[in-house]
Amino acid sequence: MNLRLTLLAGCLLAGTAAAHDTWVETNTNLVRTGDAVYIDLKLGNHGNDHRDFKLASKIDLEGVTLDVLSPSGRSYDLKPDLVDEGYTPKEGYWSAKFVPGQEGLHVVAHSLDKVVSYAPTRSVKSAKTFFVTSDSLDRVDEDNPGFDRILGHALELRPVTNPVTPMGPGQMIDVELLYKGKPLADARVSFVPRGTTLNEDFDSQYERMTDSDGRARFEPKDGNVYLIVAHHEEPDEAGEGYTSTKYSATMTVFVPQVCPCCGE
Repeated sequence: MNLRLTLLAGCLLAGTAAAHDTWVETNTNLVRTGDAVYIDLKLGNHGNDHRDFKLASKIDLEGVTLDVLSPSGRSYDLKPDLVDEGYTPKEGYWSAKFVPGQEGLHVVAHSLDKVVSYAPTRSVKSAKTFFVTSDSLDRVDEDNPGFDRILGHALELRPVTNPVTPMGPGQMIDVELLYKGKPLADARVSFVPRGTTLNEDFDSQYERMTDSDGRARFEPKDGNVYLIVAHHEEPDEAGEGYTSTKYSATMTVFVPQVCPCCGE
């Protein structure tokens, strides 16, 4: 009897793990040139279709990529610099320190492509966030190109408007959802504020459906960190060791209470 209960618990945990999403975030979206920014790689329990910011477990780094793309296009691999911020193997998250030496917009990019053997399902994940480096923090230049570059993730959220400068309450967050390089229409995109749990099913306040061009738009009313999430499933997409494929894409946007460019 105890063995049967143990096996049942293991199956429940496995099902929950299959629904986890990853995301990346920084301690600031604006950093002085030559100063440090801290980049976190997190995993959340999103059996509820990723409707909150809550952590659950810690991602295994096998197959993980984590890079910073500089304004000049140079890529920096952060994986060797990751530090375990948890006391136990499944607690906390990973974090790395990065010191940018160039002004402009930097992209943090993460990906994972792994077969979940107990499902058996292939899980393909991607995540992005952004920060701007400036020689002066008193008045930040609005012109910071490179935010809309396509990275080639299987499921990818691409910002159409700059997610850093200018950014603040009332500034529209406009994203395009791409699936294998093409706009994905009629897909749900969630804009989850930190500290908020979205309503079940469809939350009209924080969720949007993509239009025919794969676009979704959201206007934040208050300063906060917003986790933008999209999922796509291919139940018949099979391969060696798996019978279906689940895709997820996340993007973290820091919305300051005061715009860093205009000070308003």
